[in-house]
Amino acid sequence: MSGEAIGVFSIFGFFTVLLLIVGLFCILMTRNFLRAIIGIEILIKAVTLYFIAIGYITNKGGLAESMVITIIVIEVVIVVIAGGIALRVFRHNDSLDVRKLRRLKG
Repeated sequence: MSGEAIGVFSIFGFFTVLLLIVGLFCILMTRNFLRAIIGIEILIKAVTLYFIAIGYITNKGGLAESMVITIIVIEVVIVVIAGGIALRVFRHNDSLDVRKLRRLKG
């Protein structure tokens, strides 16, 4: 690995770890369902950034691009489904507090 690749990887690695920490904090510390969805989005962005860095370092940009596009498609599906669930929870509880989801037991 060249010096430039190590420098790029260290920068991308720093921001990937930073995004992972922010995403996990957002998921674990909030009680709002939409904020948890945003935390999941941030985690997925961290994984995308990681794949881009690895593709650049290993000179397999095409493979990295295809993986990132696949991740983006999966991310959109997750957000649409989670948004639908959040909308339904809000209509049922008049709140997006995840603690109130226990009332949804059938």
